[in-house]
Amino acid sequence: MSKRRGFTLIELLVVIAIIAVLMGILMPTLRKVKEQGNMVKCLGNLKQWNLIHAMYLQDSNGMFYSGTPGDGWWWIAQMEEKVQSRIKNQLWFCPKNKGTLQEADGSPNPKISIHAAWGIFMDGHPNLTPDGIAGSYGINGWVLNIGSGAETMSEGRQRSNHWKTPQVRGAGYIPLMAEALRFDLWPQPTQAPAPREEDAWNSDNHMARACMNRHMGHVNISMCDFSARKVGLKELYTLKWHKTFNTAGRFTLAGGVTADVWPEWIRPFKDY
Repeated sequence: MSKRRGFTLIELLVVIAIIAVLMGILMPTLRKVKEQGNMVKCLGNLKQWNLIHAMYLQDSNGMFYSGTPGDGWWWIAQMEEKVQSRIKNQLWFCPKNKGTLQEADGSPNPKISIHAAWGIFMDGHPNLTPDGIAGSYGINGWVLNIGSGAETMSEGRQRSNHWKTPQVRGAGYIPLMAEALRFDLWPQPTQAPAPREEDAWNSDNHMARACMNRHMGHVNISMCDFSARKVGLKELYTLKWHKTFNTAGRFTLAGGVTADVWPEWIRPFKDY
């Protein structure tokens, strides 16, 4: 009698089905592990930025960048050229970066997403690096050391609301630098997230510049006490962005938030 060799078709199908089930179980876990790795690297970037900011503070009597209107709000221009440069300083980019808002020649990037970086900006200030600036992170404009002048500035911002220095009470809840779609942002507690995530690029809504789903319902933020951590998208409304920022506004649990105030894309995430 001849000996049986190989597998039958049914046996092969069973093996394939088992592999498919295992892959279905493992893939979400693998994606989560990869995402956690990206988040850790991103937080590492922000921790390095904390050191850069701390060194600047040492040389400026403990005061943040001026970012005055005379400088065109280009706080980046007050940093060393090697720190400004998108080429020489890769700390500008989240590991999930997917290109920039526009190319070096000013042409738009047709593949813009929440994972793209702002820039590339090649001009706008005489002290900017010739390499151009671009990045995945933006400074909380409310920390800038705005000089003397009219109390009410552009977009109705109040000069007295700026922190100017990290030496303030509750620094661990005051954002310093955040993952953002612009190099600066001045969030207000009344600003809702973008109606659609992709709309944040084309909006003057400063909260929307940071309220985007980059890391499974979170973004990474460094604080004025030089810590860095992941922050839930809805948790953004509980941070003390400026001196009179209402941390118990309509988008918080303390303010009685309800699901209907949120755009549909953000509703599944945790309330704070």
